Amino acid sequence: MVPHLTTALSGPLLELEQRILDGMSDAEHWLRTRWYDHTTPFYASVDLRNSGFKLAPVDTNLFPGGFNNLTPEFMPLCVQAVMTAVEKICPDAQRFLLIPENHTRNLFYLQNIATLAYILRQSGMEIRIGSLLPEITEPTPIALPTGDTLLLEPVKRHGSRLRLADYDPCAILLNNDLSGGAPGLLQGLSQYVIPPLKAGWATRRKSRHFAAYEQVAKEFGALLDFDPWLINPYFTRCGEIDFRERHGEECLATNVDRMLQDIRKKYAEYGIRQKPYVIIKADAGTYGMGIMSVKDAAEVHGLNRKQRNKMAVIKEGQAVTDVILQEGVHTFENINGAVAEPVVYLIDHFVVGGFYRVHTGRGKDENLNSPGMHFMPLAFETACTMPDTAAAPEAVPNRFYAYGVVARLALLAAALELESMPGGA
Repeated sequence: MVPHLTTALSGPLLELEQRILDGMSDAEHWLRTRWYDHTTPFYASVDLRNSGFKLAPVDTNLFPGGFNNLTPEFMPLCVQAVMTAVEKICPDAQRFLLIPENHTRNLFYLQNIATLAYILRQSGMEIRIGSLLPEITEPTPIALPTGDTLLLEPVKRHGSRLRLADYDPCAILLNNDLSGGAPGLLQGLSQYVIPPLKAGWATRRKSRHFAAYEQVAKEFGALLDFDPWLINPYFTRCGEIDFRERHGEECLATNVDRMLQDIRKKYAEYGIRQKPYVIIKADAGTYGMGIMSVKDAAEVHGLNRKQRNKMAVIKEGQAVTDVILQEGVHTFENINGAVAEPVVYLIDHFVVGGFYRVHTGRGKDENLNSPGMHFMPLAFETACTMPDTAAAPEAVPNRFYAYGVVARLALLAAALELESMPGGA
């Protein structure tokens, strides 16, 4: 199923997609040179928003947790991409230890772990799954809704190596975003740790990522001669925030007002009649926590206690002290009348699939990563990297190609972001 835009397929986005198609050779060459110069994250997922006049990433996750939502037809792409990624990082590695998130109740997430383990095995790797949970003291089978069983095993530290009782892995693959920080068990290991510990949300910041993305978008816009705003949401940040005590509200209100003015100018330039809005979210973290949408600076001062408590903490009870303010990008894609946004999955620098996040209870200007969402695989007729240049820009493979290009730009930004952090790439 291919969702459709409820707006007319015309205007800046259609022109942008045509520009990307016409410049495909230059775009692909430019990306190849960047992959040569920078270390690509092992894997990532990129949340995109398609407004009909703008196509932009709004979040990039370096510990993607939805491999089970990919269409099975693209498992061969995942396998080939993993082979390339492993050859670049640790060509001698054969035994992997996969470390998931510290919960066992979310069976959909554990299906993601099972799918990821399947991809690794199909790539020729030995793979076992080690849990950091203290209550996992012996091999623990967990029944999955698919009828499969996932075996979680307790990990042990032996000197500088992380092991299972009878398994000494060459590399540690994290599917745990380390929101609460990297435990001592994972620090100073002599094994490869993929992604690096600094990629966790205890140290990553969305504002740093989007600063890198802004640089990438400007370079790519100059290459293909288009306004980088069409693929880049405005952003800024506010620190020293305490929602419960109302500290930092003036910073938020001032920056919301300034950003709304900037968006209105762009909307006027392109003849866009939609109402601009700003997303305020924790500068670190995932799972759609600590996010709110505002259309007026006064809304920041008008938060009730429930709203302030919701914004005050994120995953694992981490307090929110820094936030990113990001231009809201409407999503006019829908499935059966429900708003939807594409999520693109990448391994190494390859697009390997994706899905639509769909929410029947949210609007085009709201966060869809929230309870009540569901997922529909992108039934790619062709890969994101294989457009049909003889067809119209809105043709299925071409729309997906545009998704793939913008997602790879976000991946390149993640590479630059990690290089800018202490310790380099």
